[in-house]
Amino acid sequence: MTRLSRLALACAACVLSLNTALAQTPSAAPATPPEAATPEYVPKQGQQGKDVIWVPTQQALIDRMLEMAGLTEQDYLVDLGSGDGRTVITAAKRGARAHGIEYNADLVALSQRTARAEGVSDKATFEKADIFASDFSKATVVTLFLLPELNIKLRPILLDMAPGTRVVSNSFTMDEWEPDQSAGGGPECSSYYCQAHAWVVPAKLHGNWRLANGELRLEQTYQKLEGTLLRDGQQHALSEARIDGRKVAFTAGGQRYEGELRDGRLVGRVDGGGEWSAQRAS
Repeated sequence: MTRLSRLALACAACVLSLNTALAQTPSAAPATPPEAATPEYVPKQGQQGKDVIWVPTQQALIDRMLEMAGLTEQDYLVDLGSGDGRTVITAAKRGARAHGIEYNADLVALSQRTARAEGVSDKATFEKADIFASDFSKATVVTLFLLPELNIKLRPILLDMAPGTRVVSNSFTMDEWEPDQSAGGGPECSSYYCQAHAWVVPAKLHGNWRLANGELRLEQTYQKLEGTLLRDGQQHALSEARIDGRKVAFTAGGQRYEGELRDGRLVGRVDGGGEWSAQRAS
């Protein structure tokens, strides 16, 4: 064998050895990009919901609404159509128990995450539900930002709640059930929706009431009253008559009567004339 042939064989052996070594060495796996994090749901203003489009209530108006409700740590607030949870979370930060009812499951999950991040998940709770199929009768404060026709549909449910329950709506009213007060969100509220309206659920006082020496006849339209007071043989038309939750006040015969519904009876005082009470006639 010539020297050249021996050199060629040697080189071939080297190549074979190198290929064998490479084949036996685990190759580095191709770089795998990290798993993309699932993006958190971000609602879009104007997105379609079950009955309404979603428009967030500005914080300045939320603050005004809770002030109008007179929210305290003893209250239980329910927000109907709670969206991203900001009203419920604000109420919880003020010490109240608060609950949001929302049909969009993504908004419910977002609200729950935000409540945990804000450290109020023990007071701020949320559920996916239809507001018209939900029981919120235990609420002492109800907040809502719904269309007028939905407010009207809710109105009989609200009026059947405990007298004194406070209801506050962003922008839209309850038709002929006039608000007890209305207010704007102030200069920090720049949205088109910057008006709040508040009501106090009135006690149902319509009818005839027996007094010790007479009769009180009441005709009720929501929180407004008309009627007559028959006392000591004299009949007087009521004026400046109004219901505020369980409280009632009216003027009759030149005297101002103020009272409250307690255990089915009206009890109170007459300016300059002592106490008065009335029992509903059967």
